[in-house]
Amino acid sequence: MEKERLTIAMISVHSSPIGELGTKDTGGMSVYIRELARELGSRGHHVDIYTRLLGSGGNGRKVSLSENVRLVNLRIGNNGHLQRFELYPHLVDYFRELEAFRRREGLHYDLIHSHYWLSGRVGEWAQDRWDVPHVLKYHTIAAVKNNTPESEREPELRVATEKHLAKACHRILAATETEKEQLMRYYGVPSDAIGVVPCGVDLDLFRPMDRSEARQRLGFPQDDPIVLYVGRFAPLKGIRRLLEAVTYLKHHERLRLVIVGGDGEQTAETRGLLNLSGEWGIQDRVSLAGRIEQQHLPLYYSAANLLVVPSHYESFGLVALESLAC
Repeated sequence: MEKERLTIAMISVHSSPIGELGTKDTGGMSVYIRELARELGSRGHHVDIYTRLLGSGGNGRKVSLSENVRLVNLRIGNNGHLQRFELYPHLVDYFRELEAFRRREGLHYDLIHSHYWLSGRVGEWAQDRWDVPHVLKYHTIAAVKNNTPESEREPELRVATEKHLAKACHRILAATETEKEQLMRYYGVPSDAIGVVPCGVDLDLFRPMDRSEARQRLGFPQDDPIVLYVGRFAPLKGIRRLLEAVTYLKHHERLRLVIVGGDGEQTAETRGLLNLSGEWGIQDRVSLAGRIEQQHLPLYYSAANLLVVPSHYESFGLVALESLAC
């Protein structure tokens, strides 16, 4: 019997799955959404990923990402140029844009899969209007972040919305048993309402490579011990304490820390890391590689002796899986 082919609406309001990885709002979640959609599309399901339009023009613009997968850019607020928490008051208008697009295109969805709490709010309105199941993945949990040292405080609005969505949606997906336990503890979600589905990795891209060849292609010394960090520069990611750890390793004279990610050399976050390195006397040991396209990350993983994930809180930590695959 031919298995049922679903038409799925994926919602990722604040972060585009084709955004620049390593920048403020684009990290592992964007990779997860893009790759999950690609795998579903390859199995015959049709997926529309709704995200925000950045810049003027092109509202409702459709971009083909892979087989059976489209990205749909919709206007929200001031052409999308808003911080993530500033998007909340505009979500109702965003849903109206989504619904208008759906009607124009004559689309009917079998399933809604929303990502992050802002998208979950839009997904809830869609589930009520369309009368179809709604699956939510939080990616990070506000209540956990607020109980994590060094984390930026999440507003009560987010905590309250996440608690509400836990009861409103049909199913929650967690990446680990730990995340499932956190959802049960902080939001009172029943165990049978949560499915644990670990993240995957593209083994065609992330695969073992000769370290010597990788270092030669990157211009890295062949014999120096290299420690690698890959990710965003948010305080929660713990880069400051990674730099501090390097100050305790000064007896390893050839040790080098390579940092991949960030929004560019002129941002406050990048300048802050450079200033700290100078203050602590490790500027000659720290190299900021900037933002690296995903297809080039296997070179860095393969060149390094060690990947460090110094985060104070991670719901999964996709870079660790990518590194292990290499």
